[in-house]
Amino acid sequence: MLSSQSIGVMHHLVGFLLEPVIWALMLFAALSIIDIGIALAERFSGLKKWQASGQVEAFEKLAFKRIERSDFLARIAPMLGLMGTLIPLGPGLSALGNGELSILTTAMSVAFDTTVLGLFVGIIGFVLGRLRRRWYDEILTTMEQAHG
Repeated sequence: MLSSQSIGVMHHLVGFLLEPVIWALMLFAALSIIDIGIALAERFSGLKKWQASGQVEAFEKLAFKRIERSDFLARIAPMLGLMGTLIPLGPGLSALGNGELSILTTAMSVAFDTTVLGLFVGIIGFVLGRLRRRWYDEILTTMEQAHG
């Protein structure tokens, strides 16, 4: 079994992760908003320009990069949200044991906020990834048939 010293060290190390997790989630939320703008711009003008250019290989590279970014948001943000949920629950439950409800309330608030934000960013990444796959497949098929 673990000694109380190793548990204490682990507890402190995990506690230091909450702040970076929250900042990473906020960064991912900002990136997802930017990515929505990029997707709208490419849907209404960018894809037509790529199709007219006939540059299949360059378009494939761009498509791969953008789909990869959407997949990254869809997978990583919910994981960060879960981390942001679990990290404050330890101290929150300890505070409950000591009768300090205000600390538990803050911990639960952080836990719920990070969960929701992580899931929200994940949904945006998932939807953008699915839309982009469909859009890019259609454009690539058209480009390959035209220049085939």
